[in-house]
Amino acid sequence: MNKKKTVFLIFLTMLMLVPGTVQFASAQKNDNSLAAKGKSISLKSLKQADIGKTTKTGSAEITGNELKIIAGGADVWGKHDEFHFGYKKLIGDFDISVQILGLSAAHTYTKAGIMAREDLSDDSPHVYYQVFPDNRARNKNNGGCEFQYRMVKTGDMKAIYPADAVEKVECKVNFPNTYIRMKRQGDIFDSFFSNDNKTWVHYSSFTLKMANELFVGLAVTSHQSNDYTTARFASLQLWK
Repeated sequence: MNKKKTVFLIFLTMLMLVPGTVQFASAQKNDNSLAAKGKSISLKSLKQADIGKTTKTGSAEITGNELKIIAGGADVWGKHDEFHFGYKKLIGDFDISVQILGLSAAHTYTKAGIMAREDLSDDSPHVYYQVFPDNRARNKNNGGCEFQYRMVKTGDMKAIYPADAVEKVECKVNFPNTYIRMKRQGDIFDSFFSNDNKTWVHYSSFTLKMANELFVGLAVTSHQSNDYTTARFASLQLWK
């Protein structure tokens, strides 16, 4: 390896370690490690809870290999969250993916996806890779998914939008062929999406120092306090 290439790789490594750093990649890539090392997570092993002061009580129902979450909640945004959470505790690095079969549109900003948070309070630091019910334009979003985060307890949430990428990344939902994935390596959280569970597109990379043990699972919010949304999940898998 020549000297210029070595210096460039050292620079990239240092950039990845800066807290709050966001990186994007738009190129598709085959990640064969998913098929080789993936282990199914029993849907029954997930604990279920409503987070925040939800007006409507959420519920979860398992039929065969499908998990249906019915959720209320005003939103996962701002300083306080309201949503339904099916979760388990994970320690250290993880790599988790799920198929989203469908998501009913109680609101334009109804959300469902993979979340990792430090605790079950409504203002906990967390990262949340989520999809919307469709691909219509939303604020700064030109696709069907978004990576959101709260860096500190009681802090405001922020989002990584597709339009922020140097090269535009189109994340299109196509239920039931919609798969999302979150990977933790130390303080770096990467998100990916796929329409076939084989070719994964790297959506974003975000650096955030969080506890070693996190509550990780499926989070759903209606974004309509007095109405429910229904999210249907399958193929919950963990690579570690």
